[in-house]
Amino acid sequence: MPVPPDTRPDALDPRRLYPPIEPHDQGLLDVGEGHRIHYEVCGNPGGLPVVVLHGGPGSGASPLQRRFFDPAASRIVLFDQRGCGRSLPSGSLEGNDAAALVRDVERLRRHLGVQQWIVFGGSWGASLAIAYAASHPEACLGLVLRGVFLTGSRDLEWFFGGAAALLPQAWEDLVAAIGLDVAVSECEHAGHAVLQTLARRLASEEGGVAATAAAAWARWEDAVTRRRPSPGPGPGGAAPASAALVHKYRVQAHYLVNECFLGEERLLAQARALPPMPVAIVHGDLDWVCRPANAWQLHRAIAGSRLAWVEGGGHDPYEPALLEALSAAIGWLRQALGNAA
Repeated sequence: MPVPPDTRPDALDPRRLYPPIEPHDQGLLDVGEGHRIHYEVCGNPGGLPVVVLHGGPGSGASPLQRRFFDPAASRIVLFDQRGCGRSLPSGSLEGNDAAALVRDVERLRRHLGVQQWIVFGGSWGASLAIAYAASHPEACLGLVLRGVFLTGSRDLEWFFGGAAALLPQAWEDLVAAIGLDVAVSECEHAGHAVLQTLARRLASEEGGVAATAAAAWARWEDAVTRRRPSPGPGPGGAAPASAALVHKYRVQAHYLVNECFLGEERLLAQARALPPMPVAIVHGDLDWVCRPANAWQLHRAIAGSRLAWVEGGGHDPYEPALLEALSAAIGWLRQALGNAA
């Protein structure tokens, strides 16, 4: 998910990001089916372990994600999911689904010799965290979930269709860039067609088609995340995307056309079946990417979960109010675990 530069705080404030930190261990882990996932470990080797599950799907891990946690008290693990970031092969869709990613998280835990860890995920990362905790509850100390994405058709129809009611010109730019003739008045029922068209174009080998589709998707995602239109593409249209961005959105399209191989009903059933563990949910009440109703449904599904609404907050975790709420959620979880550090 794009992060506006003007909302990336750098002050050493407990409500904001911790200072930059570099990994003390990293590598490529062979997880089978031709995939090697890139992982890194930061912070205190003897600290409380936490694994960060990035969003997208397809976005890859970011150095900023190291900075949610106190490096003196935490052993921070990040990795790029299959086909993402520095994992190899880049953009590969073979053997790439939610069940495979769950297995990868568990392989990585065992590879690093971690007995149990906190699982921290935002957006798609929150969905994957639930799926992982449902399959391996014994490995989870607790969950911190931000910007809840339930992976079902309602989420997809909203993001690719319904949200056009909030950003009509940006949506018209999106559909025009991918060759669809759909009016904003039809947006509520157009989401499926928009996603399918994006997926087909991203799979194209014809010169420039995939890059144009990726650039259009990125602009729309940026507009919905920021809750304001992105700068106009200009008379010649948006510049084609890089190969890395094409790979990102190919992976994302692969997951989304399949409801992330989970779907809302299944994901909520997994959430209801979780054994007792501390679960903190953080969601902006002005999140236009993943609607607040998602967080409420998940909170109702997980007995004893703690839901924090962020007033005026959107989907970008680096907004100051979101950072403060995430810091509080991490602190609450550590306290719930008996200050194990």
